[in-house]
Amino acid sequence: MSDASDFTLHTTTVDGDGSTVVFLHGLFGQGKNFTQIAKGLAEEHASLLVDLPNHGRSAWTEHLDYEQMADLIAAELRAGVASEGPVHLVGHSMGGKVAMVLALRHPELIERLVVVDISPVASGGSRGEFEHLLDSLAQLDPRALASRREADEQLQEPIRSSMIRGFLLQSLVRDGDGFRWLSNLELLRSELDVIGGFPDQGDREFTGPVLWIAGAESDYVAEEHRPAMREHFPQAHLVRIKGAGHWVHAEQPEVFTSVLRRFLAAEG
Repeated sequence: MSDASDFTLHTTTVDGDGSTVVFLHGLFGQGKNFTQIAKGLAEEHASLLVDLPNHGRSAWTEHLDYEQMADLIAAELRAGVASEGPVHLVGHSMGGKVAMVLALRHPELIERLVVVDISPVASGGSRGEFEHLLDSLAQLDPRALASRREADEQLQEPIRSSMIRGFLLQSLVRDGDGFRWLSNLELLRSELDVIGGFPDQGDREFTGPVLWIAGAESDYVAEEHRPAMREHFPQAHLVRIKGAGHWVHAEQPEVFTSVLRRFLAAEG
């Protein structure tokens, strides 16, 4: 894929008053994962929920590349919600890496940046976890499934968490007599090293306000990551939310929304 104009990026708008907040989900997710948060912000902000490439109803690519994804989304924003001025950008996990790269490569499009439970460094320690999830999903034959419940039952042994199973199964959709995955699982499995990495951004900086929201029970944002955060995002401020792991917005949605609202409303 060489021309961004040829690429179909699926987005959903949640109506609201005021400036626009753009949400980028994490690995295996969809834009709709942020629907509850977007509705909670509707009195102050409209929201744009983006399905990242190879996820949801967006098109698939031949390779996975953070800079390519950032540029595709930047082109969508420039032609749409950011055509008359910068927007706020929120990204979780893999979507947080896309958001950081987008802010560094296209800072004129972004007013405030929120990075959720991920750092601008390689997160190789998560490879085994994601490899296990992808291997577990690969054991399912979606065409032979009679129901989503049957898929859930088959995944109960390899994936013990009902929350994680429910999250993953949101990407399983009816297709004729069986089902199919919305996510490009084969590509995601082959590109796990890229997903876990972070592309070298040289001396680029995003000098606007940046909020890091981390789960207090997660290790994706560690003290040793602070130098890299400050190097590229000198105005970064970190908040840890108690009672939350990696999926902060799903585990503590009310607290997450309150922290996000306060940051977006701040002066300067």
